[in-house]
Amino acid sequence: MFSKFFGVKKEPTKQYRGVFGTLLAFGILGLLASFVLTVEKFHLLENPDATLTCSFNLVLNCSTVMQSWQSEVFGFPNMLIGLMAYSVVITLAVLGLAGVRLPRRILIAANVCFLLGAIFAYWLFFNSLYVIQVLCPWCLIVTFATTILLEVLTYYNLRENTFGFSKGWNKKIQKFLDSGYDKLIVASWIVILIALVFIKFGEALFV
Repeated sequence: MFSKFFGVKKEPTKQYRGVFGTLLAFGILGLLASFVLTVEKFHLLENPDATLTCSFNLVLNCSTVMQSWQSEVFGFPNMLIGLMAYSVVITLAVLGLAGVRLPRRILIAANVCFLLGAIFAYWLFFNSLYVIQVLCPWCLIVTFATTILLEVLTYYNLRENTFGFSKGWNKKIQKFLDSGYDKLIVASWIVILIALVFIKFGEALFV
C-alpha cells in the first residue's frame, strides 16, 4: 500500500532494519520530549511561578530556559517545531521498516532538514550553556536524539550513495563507513558536549 501511494519500490529491510529502527526509536524519543515541553509550556503560561517537573535546581531548570527569548526564536515555542519534525521522522522510519524505498529527492531533503535541525539544536544548547547559563533536561534529550537521527540518516544515504558521489569518492566513503569512523566521530562529539557541561557547571549540576 505504501509503495503504491508513494510510487516507489520495495527494498530488502533486513540490511537497514537497524537504521530505520533507530530512526523510529529516537523519533519517538524526540516527539515525547517535545510533547512534554509543550505541556510544561502551557503550565508556565497559566502560572509563571509554577514549578515544572523538569526543573530540578538552579542549573537544570526548564522554567528559566522557557522564559528566555531563545525559546521562541520564530515567534512561537520551539517545541512546536519538534512536534511536527519528529512526526515526520517517525513516518519515514515506519515507511523504511515497511520496505519502502523513498525517492532520492525526499531522502536528500530529509537529510538537509535533519542537518538544519541539528544546527538549531546545537545553537540552543550553546545558548543555554553560555548565555542563559541554565540547562533544560528535556532539551538536552532533544539535542541528543537529533544528533543520533542525523548520523543514522546520513549513514544510510552515504551507504546508498543517495548524494550521487563519483565512483572513486563513493569507494572512499564506503571504506570510511566500514571502519566505523562515523560512529567514532559522533561518539566523540557527544562526549565533548557532556564535558563542556561538566566544565561549565561542575558540582552545581547535582546541588
